[in-house]
Amino acid sequence: MLTEPFHHADAAPSLGDLVPVVVEVPDAFGARRVEVRSTPDGEPRYAEATVDRRRGGSTWWRAEVEARNPVTRYRFKLDTAAGPRWLTALGVFAHDVPDVFDFRMVCYEAPPAWSADAVVYQIFPDRFASSSPKAAPDWAVPCAWDTPVIGRGPEASRQFYGGDLDGITAHLDHIADLGADTVYLTPIFPAPSNHRYDASSFDGVDPLLGGDPALVRLSDAVHARGMRLVGDLTTNHCGSTHPWFTAALAGGPERELFYFDGEAYESWLGVPSLPKLNWGSPELRRRIVENAQRWLEPPYNLDGWRVDVANMTGRRGADAYTHEVARLLRRAISDKRQDGLLVAEHAHDATDDLDRDGWHGTMNYAGFMRPVLGWLRGGVHGRSASSRGGHGGAEMVATMRAFAALQSWRSLTHSWTMLGSHDTERLHSMVDQSLVEVAVGLLMTLPGVPMIFAGDEVGLLGVNGEDARRPMPWPLPDHPSLPVYRSLIALRRQHEALRRGSLRWVYVEDNAVAFLRSTVDSKLDSTVDETLLVLARRRPGEPIQLDLPLSSAESLYDGPTLQIFRLHPLDA
Repeated sequence: MLTEPFHHADAAPSLGDLVPVVVEVPDAFGARRVEVRSTPDGEPRYAEATVDRRRGGSTWWRAEVEARNPVTRYRFKLDTAAGPRWLTALGVFAHDVPDVFDFRMVCYEAPPAWSADAVVYQIFPDRFASSSPKAAPDWAVPCAWDTPVIGRGPEASRQFYGGDLDGITAHLDHIADLGADTVYLTPIFPAPSNHRYDASSFDGVDPLLGGDPALVRLSDAVHARGMRLVGDLTTNHCGSTHPWFTAALAGGPERELFYFDGEAYESWLGVPSLPKLNWGSPELRRRIVENAQRWLEPPYNLDGWRVDVANMTGRRGADAYTHEVARLLRRAISDKRQDGLLVAEHAHDATDDLDRDGWHGTMNYAGFMRPVLGWLRGGVHGRSASSRGGHGGAEMVATMRAFAALQSWRSLTHSWTMLGSHDTERLHSMVDQSLVEVAVGLLMTLPGVPMIFAGDEVGLLGVNGEDARRPMPWPLPDHPSLPVYRSLIALRRQHEALRRGSLRWVYVEDNAVAFLRSTVDSKLDSTVDETLLVLARRRPGEPIQLDLPLSSAESLYDGPTLQIFRLHPLDA
């Protein structure tokens, strides 16, 4: 049976609201009294919880917390025969822990409602599909569609395959059939590289991709299918051929947009072609905001931005503008469209940059991708590695919980989860085919917005970020991963518990883990609408002994490494 108390969170408060919070305490835990402690204006305040109801061997306690501050922190204190216990976002403790681990109630403007339900499909435009042959530019190494990708070295960023936006439009049926509903494009502005993060202009779409008219055609086609289109905004740097930077080199007023020390200038990680932008400049802020807003408006109608190198944007030595930049961009986007999305790239710990009225979420490499792949593979190798040693289920879950405890549930569930991207090794180069099912299963059933890098669904390989950018193999092969992706995406779409439900770990061992995803009605009246049980194994057939009454469980998915059940309300 379940033995630890659990907080069911379902709050979208406004400042000043009295918000009901409930905690489900198994009777075996022996709680005799429950209080909730919040810290309005920085001062602790306690509120007595009352018994709401008893059900299925648990007692539900209810209290109210005032949403006094934009981010209100709270925790539960439970009096037991063994002494007081604190329930925080990190778990249950017999000793006091810092407030940083408390649950967080956020009153800032909420992320767009569609985001939490999305499945994102990432496309690297040069490698997805080409609508017609085209001449390679001067900077490029021209390649046929079946030319092997150069995974390392100076020519890696110069290989030109000729994918374009009309090619994407022609293959939207594949994305829709897969079940994805949000297309995310890496940069589409002109640049002397295939990745286009070294933009030479922000004023128009690269003619090699079809120019502005091709973006309009793609946007119209995406939205006609009820899908969304997200762009890639580079805020930390531009390219050394950008007119802003060439004017700065010539001594123009644009020098204030960058960091100069005499003739030397700051660049991203010392790469000369990527001069770093100085967000201390009001003129830079005006220009970037104008650019970010322009592409959200007709006729382009982007639905939001993923922000490149958000972790370094606005940070340099004593300069610390990152949170200002995030708030500025968030307001700029919502001024143009209330349902616009703003997701930050952050390759490691993003928790200190979330819940600050800026980024709606992050790309959750640290709290999802690395622990999951580290568990499945026994240690991820390459640039994306969190460690080079293996680890078991306990370490995976501990890592996930540690990162989740330092952000609100809202930020966690609106962050993108992934098994790889254009910057990492490919999934099929990291794990055997036998583990693809459980990898995709965790992607589709754990909290967050799943992101798929185009080609993962048909087994594309790649041993690093450059090598991972291999062209899509049209016509697509009949790969065994494709039905796995389709069925698990469909399952996620069918069950709100997998998109918005709470997360409760119920079994954690080296080779297998299990968790519950439950939805609770919006009034938190202790009625569980739906509970799904997910069993995940990294060894097919690994036994899992759960002390749960599963007599009436309904099987929703039954594979060698992944099983999903719907539990009867009394069993949950």
